[in-house]
Amino acid sequence: MTLHEQASTDESAGVHAPALAVRRLPRSPRAAVLFLHGGRSDSRAPSRPWHLAAVRMKPFVRAVARATPDDDVLLAEVRYRVRGWNGGDADALRDARRALEELQRLAPDVPVVLVGHSMGGRAALRAAGAPQVHGVLALAPWCPEGEPVAQLREKEVVVLHGDRDRVTDPRLSKAFAHRARAAGARAAFVDMVGGDHAMLRHAGDWHRTAVSTVLQMVPPAAETTGVTGTTGATGATGVSGH
Repeated sequence: MTLHEQASTDESAGVHAPALAVRRLPRSPRAAVLFLHGGRSDSRAPSRPWHLAAVRMKPFVRAVARATPDDDVLLAEVRYRVRGWNGGDADALRDARRALEELQRLAPDVPVVLVGHSMGGRAALRAAGAPQVHGVLALAPWCPEGEPVAQLREKEVVVLHGDRDRVTDPRLSKAFAHRARAAGARAAFVDMVGGDHAMLRHAGDWHRTAVSTVLQMVPPAAETTGVTGTTGATGATGVSGH
């Protein structure tokens, strides 16, 4: 392969592209919400914004945009280089961490809420150890057995999962939330009754619950630290003791 061919391949895979796609940038943001869409367990194909996994997150971005002030809450999405998690390479996690680094340079020390679906939920939960991350909303996340939870200590974590999901396992998500809570996270699990993996069944319930959770996680304008609980607003139930 020539150098020109290698450069073209790298560019098509997004190697040199920013990982952060900013959707709304206030002059002086007080908080940020970063969205991570789903993908595939294994794929080296370039990720594109018109892929179905990316399109599924657009209604959530729009719903949060309508519910948050234009002048102080930054909204952005993670731009993946490739479509897959790809085993130990954890490509989506690497991109999530790159996006958080870029966000930190763009808006230093702004508290961040991560909203991830499926593979993006796994990446968000893994990347939540970054100091600027205050909370994670995981939508039908991919939570294999043995996923780490120590990074979630003292973080707000809410997991929404539909009981009709046949792609990722809601039982594993609930078990993950249990373990996260035992590790010191303020974790809650919400059973989205009748919900499927694509979040199309009872879509309004998904959007409303997601928005109310994000609003609870984003610190109020008068605060710069601390996050209020999510149980009252979302109907989430703490998972300890269940």
